[in-house]
Formats: sequence, structure tokens, C-alpha cells
Amino acid sequence: MPNKTLKRAVFLDRDGVINRALERAHKPYPPTSLEEFEILPDVPAALARLQAAGFLLVVATNQPDVGRGTLARDVVETIHTHLQARLPIDRVEVCYHPGKGGSDCACRKPRPGMLLHAAAELGIDLAQSWMVGDRWRDVDCGHAAGCRTIFIDRGYAEELQQKPDFSARNLAGAADIILARLNIMKRTLKDLNIKIFADGADKKGMLELNANPLIPGMTTNPTLMRKAGLTDFEAFARDILQSITVKPLSLEVFSDEFPEMKRQALMINSWGKNVYVKIPITNTRGESSLPLVRELAAEGVKLNVTAILTLEQVRGVAAALNPQVPAVVSVFAGRIADTGVDPVTIMVESKRILAALPQAELLWASVREVLNIFQANDCGCHIVTVPHDILGKALKLAGMDLAELSLDTVKMFANDAKAAGFTL
Repeated sequence: MPNKTLKRAVFLDRDGVINRALERAHKPYPPTSLEEFEILPDVPAALARLQAAGFLLVVATNQPDVGRGTLARDVVETIHTHLQARLPIDRVEVCYHPGKGGSDCACRKPRPGMLLHAAAELGIDLAQSWMVGDRWRDVDCGHAAGCRTIFIDRGYAEELQQKPDFSARNLAGAADIILARLNIMKRTLKDLNIKIFADGADKKGMLELNANPLIPGMTTNPTLMRKAGLTDFEAFARDILQSITVKPLSLEVFSDEFPEMKRQALMINSWGKNVYVKIPITNTRGESSLPLVRELAAEGVKLNVTAILTLEQVRGVAAALNPQVPAVVSVFAGRIADTGVDPVTIMVESKRILAALPQAELLWASVREVLNIFQANDCGCHIVTVPHDILGKALKLAGMDLAELSLDTVKMFANDAKAAGFTL
């Protein structure tokens, strides 16, 4: 159980994570002067987000050139004074020992000495903390200290010794991963930035949720319609669009042939200005729908490209969409999780891929539990679609005190035992 009296921290390697490393022959080197010290563009915002979430920010950096006599210590200290003046860094830990061929020490990464020292000084719970770095030494150091680790892959000519818990392209991506796993207790749906769309085909439920200001949009699909007992697609859609006239509603084509799929898409698009047409990423033969997506997007059709599970598919959709036309990219995070793969890293990278498309929104689809709503919010998704039953549970339980929920659970057991007439 986390120690509530201790703080959580993000430990950060310096060169290649906070500032641009100098590369020679695919190997990174530190800046040798303040003039060469360049903070990477994504870093200030990423650190601000982590600080706002309550993390201490600690730099832990090996600077062996000082111990080897090839770099003056006052140059490094000048750089760190500049760094702390520009960024919300709480502490800088430095190992100046020369490493190979020099004196042995407990602080040089991959040993965890710098992290252990900062933890003792600042009251840090290492089990609730993270180490972010771009070298194998950072990953091994984080593991040795008991932190979770994120590796920023800069393509250096070296191999990892231990597998990191997660990988990211930069510090912004690492922050997305960390915040997606932050303790979500006490937050309610009102605290979230993400748009929660109701996913269903039950008319009564859809109309009730349409009246709820927490639900700014709706989606449905042929499977949900079949479960609801619907047999007339057009009649249902036109009927529901008489009531849902403003909030976006996604309706899916059901043909398996692309010419007919396009005809259906254009017809559905004509039913309302708030309609998004759902196009599956392939047909049932595995043939790509991207040419059709490109055609429809060029014609100004608002699309919801659905059933996406791979980053390759996300890249293809990003290339096919019209940057001027609103679109939704639905990645089925729940189905990814069903395979044993953590979807958060995929969602974080998907958001990065779509960053050049200001009208495109990333959607976390196939929610399995209330937690997924908060995960989708914390990794930066724009929309999450939630089935009506899980949405009902979220509206009731999200943010509920766990001690209170424990008591409710005990009461449920007692009432059910009494109702069953159990005796011994």
C-alpha cells in the first residue's frame, strides 16, 4: 500500500531527455557550455503537467567528463543553475565520478545512489515514482531503485540491458503515460477534460443521455442495433435524429463492398449536420478502407473511422483524412487490452500521430470498466465511448469513498444472505 506521508517523484535523466544531446557516431554527448545547452521544445509543458499532478521533479545525471578532467565542474553547475531557473525542477543530483577506469561509487547510474539520496532527502516513495531516461543506465537505475521506468528511444547505437516498463518518443509522451496511471481516487466524471460519448442503440437510454449535459455525443453500430432488436436501420436513424439534432451522432455503414459502402455513407451523411459516418478500417476480407476514407473526406463527409487496433492503421487514417474536415479516429483500446497488451502507450502514440490534424479527434473505444474512462482522459484522448450500463455505473460510483463502498458491499452480502434464507 502506498505510504501517504511520502511524496511521488519523476526522476529525469538530463541529456537527451530535458536538453538536446550532442550526437556523434550515433552516441550522445553532453553540452560543453551553456551556449550548447538547448532545452527540448516539449519539456516545459510536460514538466508543468507533472508538477501540477503533484510529482516532485528530480534530475539525476552522470557527468563523468568532470571526473575525467575534460569538462570544468563550474560549467556543469552553471548549466544546472540555468536549468532550474527555466524549469520547475525541485532538485538536481549529479555524479561527477569518471566511471570506467576511475574510482568506484554508489551514485553513478546504473547504480541507484542518486535516486536513493534524493528519496531520503525529500521524502519520496520510490514505489510510486518514475525514472525517465534515454540510456540503458537510466532504465537499470530506475529498476534498481524500485521505480517504474520509461525509456525514450533516441536511436543510439547501444542495447538495453533490462526491459523498461514503458517506452515513449519524448518527455511529453512519457508524461502522458505517467498521468494515465496516476491514482484516480476521488475524481468524478465532472473533473475530466475528455468528452464522454454514450455508445448504444436503446432509444429510451439514448434520449435520456442526450438530455444529460455530461454526455456531449452519441455513437452506435450494427452490433448494438441488433442487440436492441432493431431491424430497420434507416427508420431507427431518422427517428432518433428527430430528437438528437445538435450533439454528434455516429452511424455506421453495413455493406462489405466499397462502392455500396460509399453510397450508404453519402446517404447517412445527408440525414443531419450532426451525423458522423462510421467506416470500418477494412472490410471482412481484410481489404483496406483507406481509399474510400480518402474519397469521402475529400467530399467533406465527417467520418468516424472505426475498428482500429494498430498504429499502422492510425498512420494510414491520418494520411487519408482531410485536415479541413472534422473526423474521429476510433481505436479499440478495450479490445487491445483483451489481448494482454496495455493500450495506453498505443493511445499516446496515436495522439501524437494525429497532432498535425487539428480537426481529427482520437477516440478510446470498447470501454470495459469505469477505470478506462479515466485512463482515456489521462492519456490525452479527445473522446471516450461508454456503453450505457458502464456509464450508469460511472455516474453512480466514480469518486465514491472506498470505505463507504466497502460498507455497501458488506450490506449487500448480508441482505442477500438474509433473502436467501441461509441457516447453519
